[in-house]
Amino acid sequence: MKNILTLIIAFVISSAPAQTLYSKAFGDKKNKALIFLHGGPGYNCANFEVTSAQKLADAGYYVIVYDRRGEGRSTDAKAKFTFEETFTDLNAVYKQYGLQQAGLIGHSFGGIVATLYAEKFPQQVSAVILVGAPVALQETFLTIRESSKKLYLAKNDTMNLMYLGMIEKMDPKSIPYASYCFGHAMQNGFYSPKNRSEEATALYKTLATDSMGKYAGQMTYQAPQGFWTNEHYTSLDLTAAIKNLLVKKMNIFGLYGKDDGLYSAKQVQDLQSLIGADKVKYLDDCSHNVFIDQQTQFIGALKNRIK
Repeated sequence: MKNILTLIIAFVISSAPAQTLYSKAFGDKKNKALIFLHGGPGYNCANFEVTSAQKLADAGYYVIVYDRRGEGRSTDAKAKFTFEETFTDLNAVYKQYGLQQAGLIGHSFGGIVATLYAEKFPQQVSAVILVGAPVALQETFLTIRESSKKLYLAKNDTMNLMYLGMIEKMDPKSIPYASYCFGHAMQNGFYSPKNRSEEATALYKTLATDSMGKYAGQMTYQAPQGFWTNEHYTSLDLTAAIKNLLVKKMNIFGLYGKDDGLYSAKQVQDLQSLIGADKVKYLDDCSHNVFIDQQTQFIGALKNRIK
């Protein structure tokens, strides 16, 4: 009886379904492929999926979205949160949708994933599109701190000035430091444009009312801790990787919002100096979610660069 139970248990374990990633495709498979890599670590593709994926497909692309392993709807208690695992999963997405090559739309942290993946698998990447993506995270944290400090000084907000003083004494490469910086960015509206267009207002309304939109604001906290432990992502600087891609003639361009409080004008100018001024669009009335804040310009920029 014991042997029979052992065989049954072994069968159940061996026949259990393998981990699958949440993914979805939009448009005609015959068109040029674009894969959206979401931000985080810890978020998901819902905001792009709901507001922009179909519209980009309607513009003539085959668009794939997915949530990284252990993030969003790709739940996995055994996720390792390493770039190696992420690249393996992205290769699986290529295989699942029969792609030989695709452009990578890297939003925020997804831009880091896109750049590092392209460096390792350049033959599989037709373009790297950096959308509100950091090049040097330590510079982003400094920008958030300095911008927040100006706001607090203007309002004589002694409490938050005290908190910033405490943050300044922390290890700038630590995960608490990063978390507190991002917390001040959110508190001060750095992720939202100062003036929303009618188009953006309608898109944010769609996101708020769509059944999938509920995932957009959800975060899994294992991911940032995991990527920090395994990859020290808070201290990453992509400058060398981008230079390597440029040597390989990789098509790289960037889309950033002037109201995105995560990046100073100098950071955007530095990226322009790195990849070419004509390859970086710096958009008015636009913050972190470029594909929502200025969707028409976002899609137009892709159509100009990926034909």
